[in-house]
Amino acid sequence: MALVERKPWRGVMVATALPLRDDLSVDLDGYAGHCRWLVDNGCDGVVVNGSLGEYQTLTAEERAAVVETAVAAVGGANVMAGAGAYGAAESRRWAEQAREAGCGSVLLLPPNAYRADERAVLAHYREVAGAGLPVVAYNNPYDTKVDLTPALLARLHEEGLIVAVKEFSGDVRRAYELAELAPGLDLLIGADDVLLELAVAGATGWVAGYPNALPASTSALYRAAVAGDLATALPLYRTLHPLLRWDSKTEFVQAIKLSMDLAGRRGGPCRQPRQPLTGEQAAAVRAATEKVLAEGLR
Repeated sequence: MALVERKPWRGVMVATALPLRDDLSVDLDGYAGHCRWLVDNGCDGVVVNGSLGEYQTLTAEERAAVVETAVAAVGGANVMAGAGAYGAAESRRWAEQAREAGCGSVLLLPPNAYRADERAVLAHYREVAGAGLPVVAYNNPYDTKVDLTPALLARLHEEGLIVAVKEFSGDVRRAYELAELAPGLDLLIGADDVLLELAVAGATGWVAGYPNALPASTSALYRAAVAGDLATALPLYRTLHPLLRWDSKTEFVQAIKLSMDLAGRRGGPCRQPRQPLTGEQAAAVRAATEKVLAEGLR
């Protein structure tokens, strides 16, 4: 029997945090090691130059180097490159750079410089799809002020512009409407704290935040959830949820990096405008992380 090749956007795709040195320069060697460690500990691939990777603060040279570093570390098919930018032409250039580097797919926000209407969204995705890589749409109406509704996603998919959507609205009801309107479109979990709900609803992947700190336990949670093994998934989900819900907070980058530090990985500082966690926030993340680690989860 012939093996079925995995679609490169499926499975546990970790939205990677980017290790910065104390002087806030990018530690590419550390990043390569982090990508390898994630794959070695149960994850299927990495998503680079997303919000968790602080792409908005990177120079063009740094951003390109991050893509190339990840591809060299884990293989291009296992890399989904963020192509977010203010204009469609710039997003297409980043999609072309990802294609040339050998990435398996790109993650694309809708236009986010203003509240774009449906015509602008369609034109944006048509332009970037022209680069030739599979495009995963990213629905984050909170930050972009543009809602990729199930009907709009179905239209994008019908035109052949997208293969999947990273769904971050938090509204798990959309999974069922999306399956009705676009049954061939892959649903990827976009927020860690609705993992179980969207896995049960038929998700085929997870663009994940907290595996940066705890790849083995979070990957095990995902695989149990998509397999319908609730006896395994539910207690693990309850244990991890105090951490997973930080992925949906404004301070998610700082929180995940702190958890990485506590788990023995290099999280380190963030570039401005992100500020350090307040004392109360840091204490909450620390307590939740230490509780999980004390239970032997990694």
